Amino acid sequence: MVEKVIIFDSGTLISFAMNGLLPELVKLKEIFNGKFIIPIEVKKEIIDTPIEIKKFELQAMKLKDLFSRNILETPNSLDIKQKDISKITLELLNKANTLLVSKNKDVELISSGETACLALSKILSDRKIDNLIAADERTIRVLCENPRNLKNLMERKLHSKVEFKKENFEEFKGFRFIRSTELIYIVYKKGLIELKEEKLLDALLWALKSTGCAISTEEIEEIKSIAKREGF
Repeated sequence: MVEKVIIFDSGTLISFAMNGLLPELVKLKEIFNGKFIIPIEVKKEIIDTPIEIKKFELQAMKLKDLFSRNILETPNSLDIKQKDISKITLELLNKANTLLVSKNKDVELISSGETACLALSKILSDRKIDNLIAADERTIRVLCENPRNLKNLMERKLHSKVEFKKENFEEFKGFRFIRSTELIYIVYKKGLIELKEEKLLDALLWALKSTGCAISTEEIEEIKSIAKREGF
């Protein structure tokens, strides 16, 4: 019986790949009593599509290697059918992307890959399997954790007035998230990185921030303070 699962969205894996941190992700998996799962929709975003594009081919190959070694696995490894994920994904996608309106058009909040992560999490939770979603994008986390802030967030992103078309957030409650920066802090604490530079943690956090992780300077300083208090 699988005890726990981390569901990976595209952005987190891409950030690890861009910063040369996939070997550290492998080491984390080796000490993790559970599975690293990617929905088929995410696999398409990080492997199937980019492997055909010269600019992203090498990165996609490295991620494909993790997939071939079962470091990353699909929901099929948990006997979860794709049709069940697809059904919930479509329902959630329709609900999320009709919550807000700008210039008389619905605002697209989340992608199919992100939504598939939510769908898979719902299925796992229904099966009483402990799970986290590894996602670096701020929008999906705000939607699930503090949806009232969506309006301001999207107005900043779109540089235009945004209004709630409907306010039904019940379907997006109960999800738990972890960012690449928090994953790398675990890697750092466990001593899974060979580098022993004094400012290593700072460098790791800023590297992940620079490749897409939504984390503030204040949050980086907070993580460093926690590390110092804990003796790392």
